[in-house]
Amino acid sequence: MKRIWQLFSQTVTVVLAAYFVVATLQPQWVNRNALRMGSMGVALLEAPPTPAGSTSPGSLSGAARKASPAVVSINTSKISRQPRNSDPWHQFFFGNQGAPQQQSGLGSGVIVSAEGYILTNNHVVESADEIEVTLNDSRTTQARVIGTDPDTDLAVLKIDVDRLPAIVLGNSDTLQVGDQVLAIGNPFGVGQTVTSGIVSALGRNQLGINTFENFIQTDAAINPGNSGGALVDVNGNLLGINTAIYSRSGGSMGIGFAIPVSTARQVLDSIVKDGRVTRGWIGVEPNELSAELAETFGIQPVPGVIITGVLQNGPAAQAGIRPGDVIVQVAGQAVHSVPELLSRVSGLTPGQAAPFSLLRQGKTLQAEVTPGVRPKAHPTARR
Repeated sequence: MKRIWQLFSQTVTVVLAAYFVVATLQPQWVNRNALRMGSMGVALLEAPPTPAGSTSPGSLSGAARKASPAVVSINTSKISRQPRNSDPWHQFFFGNQGAPQQQSGLGSGVIVSAEGYILTNNHVVESADEIEVTLNDSRTTQARVIGTDPDTDLAVLKIDVDRLPAIVLGNSDTLQVGDQVLAIGNPFGVGQTVTSGIVSALGRNQLGINTFENFIQTDAAINPGNSGGALVDVNGNLLGINTAIYSRSGGSMGIGFAIPVSTARQVLDSIVKDGRVTRGWIGVEPNELSAELAETFGIQPVPGVIITGVLQNGPAAQAGIRPGDVIVQVAGQAVHSVPELLSRVSGLTPGQAAPFSLLRQGKTLQAEVTPGVRPKAHPTARR
């Protein structure tokens, strides 16, 4: 037994010594054997190969692939001159204009027609001397402004390029809070980016951003450079034009706003057809019907908008509308708030009479109002 044990010990010693010598002089022999042994002796779990063309469950890649080609990057530039010197004598002899300085801007846009029409924000292209559009396939071209609408912060551009992809318009009127959406644009100029989120709220207004506000609120990340980009549904259809964010740092905080495609389409049609947007106007000062106003005018609080002022000889005054009247319907559409009244009236055709339903001292009245053309708003600084 002792002899067997000695023989075993000597054998093991010789084998280890041989292994050490081989590992020192020819390490590739040892590594090759180790790899061969590892591939045969280690059990690994591998996922089955994904069939070509298929997507993972819950993936939004299909929507991104469908919508992304129609989203473009917009670069603007304009020349400005800064005052050279505030000294009156210096200005008299040398003028007040300094050397020209070029300012650049960045935004996004959406191709809505294969003819080359692009929707974007007015503030993206406002006062620009040159507008350069870069397509998703890296083609670059110059764009011209067809028309703008500062009241909704929308603008329509035109490019002349062949083989343009156009996005499919969705129905923003059927959106519900909680629906999944994608925001596509060019944030900070890093290149086209897709972010996802949900619809956080609908009908956001009184934000002080535009005159006509009916925003879709979303938590999909929207950052500087995303303005004018696309908000799309899970099928890749356009739901809105991204336009603003609430932020204390300049970056996304999960509160972004998009103009519904229903509004964008009306603006697009008007600008392409007439070169501008024409809206109805009746000349009234509306207010929300609060309990205090209801008590002041001696009426019962009801769904509607109370009129606290009427412009003399304006369309509303000529139709018999008085202060204290409550407008409850415009052209058969219910009115519950001041933004809703503003939207309903602006959608009327100037010069064409429309029925208004009113409440006056508890009685229901009907009035035929012929709207005029809404005056242009005075330019104000964007916040």
